[in-house]
Amino acid sequence: MGNVSAYRWHAPLHDLFHSAVDKYQGGMRDAGAYFSAEEAAYLASIGQTTQEIYDFAEDQASGGEPDWETVLLISAARRDFLLDAQGGVMSTHVVPMEDLPAKEATLEGIAWLPRLIQKARAKLRGEMPADLMYDCGGDRRFFAEHGLHPADFLRVAWAADGDAQKILRFVRG
Repeated sequence: MGNVSAYRWHAPLHDLFHSAVDKYQGGMRDAGAYFSAEEAAYLASIGQTTQEIYDFAEDQASGGEPDWETVLLISAARRDFLLDAQGGVMSTHVVPMEDLPAKEATLEGIAWLPRLIQKARAKLRGEMPADLMYDCGGDRRFFAEHGLHPADFLRVAWAADGDAQKILRFVRG
């Protein structure tokens, strides 16, 4: 994999995602065996974890979502945040699952939104626990219901800089 140029940073991600989908479809279920140390280092360089790519591949292989383009756009938002907001330095914090709002929590009557806001912030900062997925089935139902793209939601969460009302306005359109 070596030194990947910024111009083509996404090309190895494409190959790793599709390879992971193929492995999952072939019956491989050990997430820890999907990526070499070099591949894991590449993923870290763009702000991704091997678990996140495994989760995307698992859902793609078993249900058709997320598609490659969505994985790329989510990854691009995370990479941009890593390089811009974090100066290329990964966070060492992991958000504890118990700190997330309940799935039933609402914000001004919109279910799932408080949880999704926290997940988006954790995804942007690279602080997702291994047991949590951004753009999971529940997130996808929310995005479909509100006509939103998960990468757009990430970028709005970034721009909102902690202001949930800005995100609420985006969701309400």
